[in-house]
Amino acid sequence: MSNVEILAPAGGLQQLEAAVRCGADAVYFGASSFNARRNAENFTDEDFLNAVRYCHERGVKVYITLNTLIKDSEAEEFQKTLELIAKSSADAVIVQDMAVFSRVKYCCPDIPVHASTQMAVHNKAGARLLEKLGFSRVVLARELSLNEIKEITSAVSIETEVFVHGAHCMSASGMCYMSSFIGARSGNRGLCAQPCRLNFRYKEREYALSLKDMCLADSVDELIAAGVCSLKIEGRMKRPEYVASAVRAYRDAVNGIRPDVELLKSVFSRSGFTKGYLEGKRNISMFGYRTKEDVLSANDVLSDIANSCRNEAPLIEIGMHFSVKQGEKASLTVTDGKNTVTVEGSVPEAAIKAPLSEESAVRSLGKLGSTFFYTNNIVCDIEDSLMLRASEINALRRDAVEALIKLRGETKGYCYREYKKTLISKKDCSEPKLLLMFKRASQIPEGISCHRLILPSEELINNTELISRYKDILAVRLSSLIYPLSEEKTKKELRYLFSLGVKYAYCDNIGAVALALSSGFEVIGGTLLNIINSDAAELYFSLGVKEIVFSPEISFKELKNIGTHCKTGIAAYGYMPLMHFRCCPLQSENGCGDCKGEGVLTDRMNEKFRVLCEKRQYSVLYNTVPLYIGDKNAPPSDYQLLSFVFENKDEVAGIIRSFTQKKALAGKKTAGLYERDIL
Repeated sequence: MSNVEILAPAGGLQQLEAAVRCGADAVYFGASSFNARRNAENFTDEDFLNAVRYCHERGVKVYITLNTLIKDSEAEEFQKTLELIAKSSADAVIVQDMAVFSRVKYCCPDIPVHASTQMAVHNKAGARLLEKLGFSRVVLARELSLNEIKEITSAVSIETEVFVHGAHCMSASGMCYMSSFIGARSGNRGLCAQPCRLNFRYKEREYALSLKDMCLADSVDELIAAGVCSLKIEGRMKRPEYVASAVRAYRDAVNGIRPDVELLKSVFSRSGFTKGYLEGKRNISMFGYRTKEDVLSANDVLSDIANSCRNEAPLIEIGMHFSVKQGEKASLTVTDGKNTVTVEGSVPEAAIKAPLSEESAVRSLGKLGSTFFYTNNIVCDIEDSLMLRASEINALRRDAVEALIKLRGETKGYCYREYKKTLISKKDCSEPKLLLMFKRASQIPEGISCHRLILPSEELINNTELISRYKDILAVRLSSLIYPLSEEKTKKELRYLFSLGVKYAYCDNIGAVALALSSGFEVIGGTLLNIINSDAAELYFSLGVKEIVFSPEISFKELKNIGTHCKTGIAAYGYMPLMHFRCCPLQSENGCGDCKGEGVLTDRMNEKFRVLCEKRQYSVLYNTVPLYIGDKNAPPSDYQLLSFVFENKDEVAGIIRSFTQKKALAGKKTAGLYERDIL
């Protein structure tokens, strides 16, 4: 039997009980705030402490989700939540925001920290950097194949965790802004409205942004062989029966029993299941949506599942030693192998008729059915001709069990200290300098003037004359997604460009940051690093990232108060990337076929969203209108980033001219989230 962990979601108390009773080794849930499922039931402060105690009594670990981005204005509230977690003795916290990581390590240095899948760790470089920082576990991106999982896992000594069951985000996790740009409800803040589940169309195909749920129940042995330590079930918004059936299925799989996948499908699926990512078969078969048949299929199974986990399950084996001796109080010692308690009863009487037998004592002591204990080890030391009533033996058993449960659930807590780091004063900035980012070299107008000119690596390699012309201001833009097979190629490209004189690199992912820093580049932290607060900026500064561009999910109001040693920038123009796909919605039954690398998705309001392929490694969905703040009174910053994807050379020149003259831009545009307070 493997010691791999089965990790279950617990959006509320009923889900928690279902997970524990059905055999989960660990559960994950959130407090009332700062977690990526703020719409789940979650737990009040008192319920939160009771929930952790409940799990620990039953030998189940608890991981607390702190996996959202926090604003500087929320720092005080966050500290209260962190103090509560420290008090609870939870076994780890799961984080996305580097600010949260920084504060956890400062205030509660002993609590283990897991990197959320929202950190989009999909390569060895990213995992190694997190290990160096002090993370104890990384939850790998859901888009990885088995070989990629194996390669990353073997490259680090920290634990790796993978999702094995439940919903797929269409976009790479942590890199989706569709919900926030459309409705100011950010997935990075725990309030994703799931607009991708609506009917987006590509040509004649409907629901082109909806993937089937994953089910890797029949691949558990392969994941264990790959070195994965934890199998994670998605679903903190799901009902208790879903949690119960999923935990049982994966417990069976781990124990070598064939799991009931058809039952799982009946409980919840979207046109069935897929394991396309794990198998590296990222094709049209991965797409599916929730049909009426899917909904109705649950009717026949839910009540049976609910009844099956209504009561406590025998989870913890205990040993008992029962002593009945003349002239001494009867005693019962109970141990779970780690904790031991002894309780005493009355002095036994001389037997008038039938003396107490070992058989009758064992029968009374073994009545553990209403608890989560079971025993196959009861040792009796009973002297002859003595009597002790069954009711007294039952009372001893109840008292001993209650005392052992209390001992198992005792909360020692973690050492907690107040956050005392000196905050960096908000620095004065002069007129912001321009960062200009292009998808193609052919877009660059003549006579361009800027602080930094940013281009993809292949554009620089194919147009080396640009390096001699713009060497001092040139930066290479690394791919947003660099999967393990591309890491060595990326390193070679970086070394080559560095040798030609390129010294700056624009990086949108923790793995890209690691690759660029190790290659000697000065790194510009991109928008997809999701920096919206001072502490995250400071942590990246400590890594060597001296320039950053804040996430477009930050507001002008929050920007005004950020203090950091980094030079800071904001996204000021561009069609914002709303999603990054590894399973491209533009493909057909024949895969990429004769696709030209671009297409258009249409939503139910007939809005058009353009999709561009990136070297057949991934594709990107862009907003329907560009972000533009040239005519806005933006807070001071060192840089303003203008990003050009679709524009030709003349259009670029016109946009830069309007921007520098602080004029309004013709046509439809958006100020994004800057003038809204994102939820």
